[in-house]
Amino acid sequence: EYPQKPFKTREEAQAWVDGFSDWYNDEHLHSAIGFVTPSARHHGHDTAQLAARRRVYEAAKRRHPQRWTGAVRCWESPAEVYLNPSKLTRSRLEMEGCA
Repeated sequence: EYPQKPFKTREEAQAWVDGFSDWYNDEHLHSAIGFVTPSARHHGHDTAQLAARRRVYEAAKRRHPQRWTGAVRCWESPAEVYLNPSKLTRSRLEMEGCA
């Protein structure tokens, strides 16, 4: 959670930023990179995580096809990642199938 009041000291601010950075990079799952952490993406662990996730979804669809109206979610690691992509970029990514 973001602080509601100014920090009293520089050290207090730094401690909060350090904690936020750790959470953001190592715990928070980002939708734009396939619901993996930035650290997993940076270190190349996302490919195996997404492949495992794809296998789980495909197995679930085989077991219960009545629960699915189409293909399983695209669990591919995007080749490019954008911070606040433009509408044109989002449209291109959607046409490529994994946006």
